[in-house]
Amino acid sequence: MSGVEWAVGASILIAAFGLAIGSFLNVVAYRVPLGMSVVTPVSSCPGCNSPIEARDNVPLLSWILLRGKCRHCAEPISPRYIVVEAITGAAFVVVALFFLPQALAAASVPALVSAVLVLVAFLYLAAITVALSAIDIDVHKLPNRIVLPSYAVGGVLLGAAALVGGDLEAGARAAAGAGILVLFYVILALVKPGGMGMGDIKLAGVLGLYLGYLGWAQLIAGTAGAFVLGGLFGIAVLISRRGGRGIPFGPWMFAGAWLGIFAGDQLVNTYLTAVGLS
Repeated sequence: MSGVEWAVGASILIAAFGLAIGSFLNVVAYRVPLGMSVVTPVSSCPGCNSPIEARDNVPLLSWILLRGKCRHCAEPISPRYIVVEAITGAAFVVVALFFLPQALAAASVPALVSAVLVLVAFLYLAAITVALSAIDIDVHKLPNRIVLPSYAVGGVLLGAAALVGGDLEAGARAAAGAGILVLFYVILALVKPGGMGMGDIKLAGVLGLYLGYLGWAQLIAGTAGAFVLGGLFGIAVLISRRGGRGIPFGPWMFAGAWLGIFAGDQLVNTYLTAVGLS
């Protein structure tokens, strides 16, 4: 099997896995803000309360085949469900393609295990990015039920990766990144009361953990990116005069973080060159 064939096959499998996770994230995004269990009861139609059958729970396909309606009562099913599934599937592919080369290039078993742990950690970050962004857009909240466990998940996976891979500096940098970003957001909240919510502050630590693990450039670019992207969107909203109850900042924190993850080194180097420091 050629490298291209292997990459295509792996991408299809990862996309399918991402679609399945996306289907679950729809449940998470709906139930967590309501304080409901994400396990029970089984999903049902809000119109007729009929349980969703397995054949009607296939990501993307079921919604398309049912033409966006309940099989039993024809109650419309929001297209948001397939949007979340599609975004998650695409996100998983992008993350995997970005981090898999490190695993494939591993020269030893510890290096391979470390690379796989990093991949799993960032796939988890992709999943909570989708779930928390959807929730924040809906209800302007970043629930502790998702944010706080992410410290443990990210810390364990990235800590284990650093330990197994012998890169203790990355582990220390991750811990420092979490602390630095929480402190930065706390200062912002004190300087401008009401400007930052507690959810934003708690999420900052999670993102600092991930960005710090990759490097200082990623941490700087990921932090700055959130404010640049969020600021540009805010200006666009003001110009269009469509402002309502405020703009949730969580999605922009995630957007900035992923910008830092994928292009942090390049962005910082470009900036330093532009100001004559490199």
